[in-house]
Amino acid sequence: MAFMDKWRRAAARNGSHLCVGLDPDPAQMPAMEPAAFLRRVIEATSDLVCCYKPNLAFFEALGRDGYRVLADVLAAVPPDIPVLADAKRGDIGHTSTAYARALFDVWGFDAVTVNPWGGADSVQPFLERPERGIFIWCRGSNPGARDFQDLPVLDEGEARPLYEVVALRARAWNRHGNVGLVVGVTYPEDAARLRRLCPELPFLMPGLGAQGGDAAAAVRAVDDGTGGFLVNVSRQVLYAARGPDFAEAARAAARRYRDEINRYRARATGARETT
Repeated sequence: MAFMDKWRRAAARNGSHLCVGLDPDPAQMPAMEPAAFLRRVIEATSDLVCCYKPNLAFFEALGRDGYRVLADVLAAVPPDIPVLADAKRGDIGHTSTAYARALFDVWGFDAVTVNPWGGADSVQPFLERPERGIFIWCRGSNPGARDFQDLPVLDEGEARPLYEVVALRARAWNRHGNVGLVVGVTYPEDAARLRRLCPELPFLMPGLGAQGGDAAAAVRAVDDGTGGFLVNVSRQVLYAARGPDFAEAARAAARRYRDEINRYRARATGARETT
C-alpha cells in the first residue's frame, strides 16, 4: 500500500495526527535492551498514532548492534501503521540512488525525510518511488534554522526566503502525489505561509514537546480541514517515565498529545465554519 494511503487510513482509524519518534538514547531509557524498550513503547501506543518515525542517527549511535535493534523495531510495528525513516538523506544522484535502495528495498520504510541541498537530481531517486512518501526538509524546528533558511533568494523575479523556494520546488516535484514537507512546529507563522503556498502537501511537523513547540499554534497554522499533517513527538512520549511503568507512561503521554491535537483541530474547524 502506498504511504499516503496507509498514513491516512491509520490517521482515520486511530483518530490521530500524532507521529511518535523512535529515538533510542540509553542515557534516558530504563536499564534494559533498546529493542525491548522500543517494542514495549510500540505495543503501548500503536492504537494512538498515525505513524512511527525512527531517527536513524540514534540507531547508528548504538554501534554494530544498532541495525539489529532497528530490524527488531520495524518487525514490531503493526503492518497497518506506516514507518517513516528520519534519515535526511541527499547527495549526488548516484549516491542518492543507493540511499533510496537501502531505505526502501532493504529496510522497507514507507517514507523518508530528504535533504534537498543537492538540488533536483539529488532528490530524483527518491521521487521515482511513487508508493513511498518523500518529506523534503524545508523549515527546521531548531533555533539555527534561520541561519540559512531565512536567506533571501531571487526566485523567478520575486524575493523569497530560501525555505519558501524549497517548498515551491517540492510542490513542483510532486508529480506522483507522494511529496510532503518537514516544517517545524516551532515556527508557526512560517508554517502558515508554507500552507498557503503548498495547500496540497502533507506536513511532517517536529518540535512539539521537548523543543517547546505549541500544538495550538501549529494546528491553526496548517490545518486547512484536510488533515494534511503529522505532528511528531519523540522524547516526551518515549521517556515519559524511567521506572517499570515506562510503557504505561508512554501510552498516557501519547494519548494526551493525540487528544490535544484533536481538540485544537475541532476548535479550528469551528472557527472556520463561523467565518
